[in-house]
Amino acid sequence: MKVGSLRELYLEQLKDLYNAEHQLIKALPKMAKAATSDELRAAFEDHLEKTKTHAERIETIFEEMGEKAQGKKCKAMEGLVKEGAEVIEEDMEDEVKDAALIAAAQRVEHYEIAGYGCVRTYATLLGDTEAADLLAQTLEEEKEADEELSGIADQVNLEAEEGAQPISKRQQAKPAGRRLKATG
Repeated sequence: MKVGSLRELYLEQLKDLYNAEHQLIKALPKMAKAATSDELRAAFEDHLEKTKTHAERIETIFEEMGEKAQGKKCKAMEGLVKEGAEVIEEDMEDEVKDAALIAAAQRVEHYEIAGYGCVRTYATLLGDTEAADLLAQTLEEEKEADEELSGIADQVNLEAEEGAQPISKRQQAKPAGRRLKATG
C-alpha cells in the first residue's frame, strides 16, 4: 500500500503500535515469571495492565477515525520480544538475569516512546485533539515505566555486580596476550 498522506501514515503507525502492544500482552507474563526480584516482577505485572489499556486506547482512536481496529505486524517489536525470550532461556545467575530482563524491557520502552511520540504529533497536526490526548497519556505512562525500570536497575545491577570479581582481578586472571599501550 502506498502511503500518500499524513493521515495514512498515522493510521499505519497506529496499526504497528496496536500489534506491538498485543505482542507485549503475550510477552510480559513470561518476563514477570522469569524475574526473581519481587519489585521487577510487580513492575512487569503492573505494566501488563497498562499495556492492555494502551491497546484499548488505540481501539478507541480507530473507532473515532471510522477504521477497524487491526494491527500490522510490528517487526521491530517482534525482534525485541524475541531478544527478551532469549534472555529468559539463558542460564544466568538470578540477579544477572534480572539485569538482562530490565535491559530488554527498556529497549521495548524506548521503542514505544519513539512510536507514541510520533503518532501523538501526527494526531495533533491532523487536528485530532482527543486522540492526541490519549496518545500523550500513553506516552507519559511509557516514560514512567522506563523510569521505574531504571530505578529497579540501580539496585539489581549492584546485586549482579556483587558476585563479579573486580575488573583489575579479571584482567590479571586472563592469559597474557596482546595488550594495548595507553597513549597520552
